[in-house]
Amino acid sequence: MAKLELLNLNKTFSPKVVPVKDISLTVEDGEFLSLLGPSGCGKSTILRMIAGLETPTRGQVQIGGQDVTTLPPGDRNIAMVFQSYALYPHMTVYDNLAAGLKLKRVPKGEIDQRIQSVSRILGLDDLMQRKPGQLSGGQRQRVAVGRALVRQSAVFLLDEPLSNLDALLRENVRAELKQIFASQNAPVVYVTHDQTEAMTLSSQVAVLNNGYLQQLDSPDRIYTHPANQFVAGFVGSPQMNLIPVLRQSGVVQLGDFQLPVAIATDATQLVLGIRPEHLRLAQAEDSWTVTGEVFLVENLGMHKLVSTRIANQQGAPIVLRSLLSPSEDWHQRTLTLALPPEFTHWFDGQTGAAIGR
Repeated sequence: MAKLELLNLNKTFSPKVVPVKDISLTVEDGEFLSLLGPSGCGKSTILRMIAGLETPTRGQVQIGGQDVTTLPPGDRNIAMVFQSYALYPHMTVYDNLAAGLKLKRVPKGEIDQRIQSVSRILGLDDLMQRKPGQLSGGQRQRVAVGRALVRQSAVFLLDEPLSNLDALLRENVRAELKQIFASQNAPVVYVTHDQTEAMTLSSQVAVLNNGYLQQLDSPDRIYTHPANQFVAGFVGSPQMNLIPVLRQSGVVQLGDFQLPVAIATDATQLVLGIRPEHLRLAQAEDSWTVTGEVFLVENLGMHKLVSTRIANQQGAPIVLRSLLSPSEDWHQRTLTLALPPEFTHWFDGQTGAAIGR
């Protein structure tokens, strides 16, 4: 197997359309990297350049130390799983799995051996003589993954392979994918806009926005130490509370309450961030607290998402969303919430960069 390297990768379609801007990253053997971001952030274009379906305007794609930037897709030793499955409808499952190997003139005995091995992993033994039209969505997705695995490629590329599945099936297939690729000693690059997929499947996550790499880190670090305000707001459900504040004499005003700011920065325009799951009902010993009126309660099953308005001296009210106990009725109540300092995040109000990360 071989590591994948992207070196200053750029793709320009026109002066105003530049979906990928100087992206550099490395995916080691056995590493699962998710490219995560909103629509139009450049993640699918990056995948297509790795696959050879798009030619970079500038930069290099290297696999195992070899520059493959100008090589056609068939010469890159990659395997790709598409969103639409891309199975041959007139072929059986066996023939779909074998098609790529036959084109490469792999001996029949080896084809049978590879298919048997992959079929055992994916639970396809009883489906070999069926055609795609006779399969469920989850079964078709497993066949598409199997077709990639039998090739024993140097790099695996997956382009939103679960987006066509319903929620329950997506959860089941996601768990299967994690186990399958954990046993493959090859770089895996997975494109998704679904943060749950990225966080649960990956060993590394690359968060993208507007063509730029915002943060490349482990899922835990992405969640606990976001590099900037965009990452903080994009990763996490419900979304992190992000509140613009002004620092004066070492404190910020949050409604009628003052919070000390013990961070090393000269910025006066700040953004305070705290996730809904880290807010809680205030106790006597809490020093960082705010009080507001409940105006919306959403039942999420395990929790209730409670939206609270906090009066602001500048006029517009501040809204804090918190995850609280589902056993209580939070409607028509005044709540005092604690903001544990260890779970607060500070961002520069002008650049969006994290402070004290």
